[in-house]
Order: sequence, then structure tokens, then C-alpha cells
Amino acid sequence: NAFPNLSFNDPVGIYHADDNTDRIFVIEQPGIIKVFNNDSNTTEVGIFLDLTSIVEQDGGYTEEGLLGLAFHPDYVNNGYFYVNFTRHNPRRNVISRYTVSDDPNQANLQSSLIILEVNQPYTNHNGGQLGFGPDGYLYIAFGDGGSSGDPQGNGQNLATLLGSLIRIDIDNPTGNLNYGIPPDNPFIAPLAARDEIYAYGLRNMWRFSWDFETGLLWGADVGQNAYEEIDIILPGLNYGWNEMEANHCYPPGSNCNPNNFEPPIWEYELYVNGVCSVTGGYVYRGSNLWMLEGKYIYGDWCTGDIWALTYESTF
Repeated sequence: NAFPNLSFNDPVGIYHADDNTDRIFVIEQPGIIKVFNNDSNTTEVGIFLDLTSIVEQDGGYTEEGLLGLAFHPDYVNNGYFYVNFTRHNPRRNVISRYTVSDDPNQANLQSSLIILEVNQPYTNHNGGQLGFGPDGYLYIAFGDGGSSGDPQGNGQNLATLLGSLIRIDIDNPTGNLNYGIPPDNPFIAPLAARDEIYAYGLRNMWRFSWDFETGLLWGADVGQNAYEEIDIILPGLNYGWNEMEANHCYPPGSNCNPNNFEPPIWEYELYVNGVCSVTGGYVYRGSNLWMLEGKYIYGDWCTGDIWALTYESTF
């Protein structure tokens, strides 16, 4: 237990602002961002931002709520940070920018600027992760829209942002948008696709992260009913869903051409020893645990087990 004196309500993410302080930010799914000193003995925690009045979830188990947080690379100067949360009527993901107040431990609730909204046909597979890459652009993952088996075919549909990882330029908005399109995005017009898309064919990539030493983008894509997968995400590639689940044709017994899709670098079978849902992590680049250097550390939601994956890049 890293912080034995603190408790959290459905925590789904832990972050650092890269602002020359040693503070930790934890997001709670109902809509609260908490902040506290990175000290295992700390007993004090503050509420950085309370969005419970606008974050909406269905009752009981839900994949909706406050799902992601990303601090601007120049947060120390502009105070900008971005959140990903769900709202209803219509059901949708909201990507919104907020600004810290004069108090560094409290955000300005009135500073919201909506960057993007994406309608969701079902309650699940909302993705949730957003983060700034080494290129300074904002990446956002959206699930396939939910239900079972991607009944709307969003994973293979470049006309929707669902089932994809998108990349946007939030520092240079264009037209009537609150963001711009990076000029080297792979599906820019005249292609019949959304310009924001970076990669697609993803079922519900709940978490992704960069290895800043190699520049590789790692993503963990939650499987349907047979396999979980871990991918190296590259621009313009199709990761197969819903024609493939990891390295296997979907639905089982169907015919597909694996050569049309980018395969995962790792898969594991569901419901073996209790596993059920991959949760992506990070490539370890610390100095305290030398045996983990360069390994991708990830977990499974059902078991809580943590694994270390070695990958030799050929790029």
C-alpha cells in the first residue's frame, strides 16, 4: 500500500504534473481529482477539482465517469490540464480543458473549455486515456462504442472516432474547432476518413503510454471473450477489431486475412487463472529495480497480478 493513510473512491488513474513539485494527482471515477504530497506517510489530501455535478454514470458497475487526466507539457507556465469524462443526454465522452487557480492545489472550476465531444451509443467501452506524446500533440483513445462484438462496426470505420486513437494539436486550433490537425496525421483529406485518427481497429484501449527512451507508444487493448492484447501503436495502422481479436479471427471460426492487420506483440488468454481484462502500464526506466529496466509493466483488472513484458523492437 503506497499511501496507507489515504483512501480513495474508485481510483482509476495516478499522475504527476511535471511541474517541479513532488505532488501526486489521483482521479476518482465519480468525478474528483485529489492532490497530495508524494510521501508514503502523508495524511493530508486535497480536492484539486470536483466535477461530480457534471460527470454522469449509470448505477452499479459502470465504465463511465471521470476516466482520464493529462497535464499540458507547459503546465508550469500556462496551468492547463485536460480531462476525459462522460455525460448523458446524449451519452458522450467530453474532452475538456481546465486551468489551475492561484492556489496550486486547486483548479478553477469555471475555466472549462470543451475541446471535443464524441457521442457514445452504449454505456461501455468509453476508452478514457489521454496524454501528450513526445511530439507535443494530445492523444485520446476511444473504445468501439460498446455492447458486444462491436455491432455497429465502428472499429473498422474510419468515418467515426470510435474504435480509434486520435491525435490533435490543442495549441493551434483551426476553423471552428478548439484544436488543430497535425499535418502528418495519416488519414488527412482527401481520404474518406476523420483527420484526427492516428490508428484504428481498437476495441477498448483503456490505457496507453510512451517509452520516452525508444519513442514507442504502448497500448493495452481489452479483448472480447477470448484474448487480451498489447500493441505497439504506429500511425495509420489497423489493429484488427472487430475482424480479429488479438491474433485470432473474430468471431471464432470465421475467416479473416491477418495480413490486413497489425498483430499485437503479446496476447494472453482470458479466464485462465482468473484473468479477464488487461490494464496497460509503463516501460520501466528507473534505477531502483535494475531487473525491470526496459520491461513493460502491466496488470489485469480481475486478478490484480502484475507482469513484466520484454520486447525487442525491430523498428
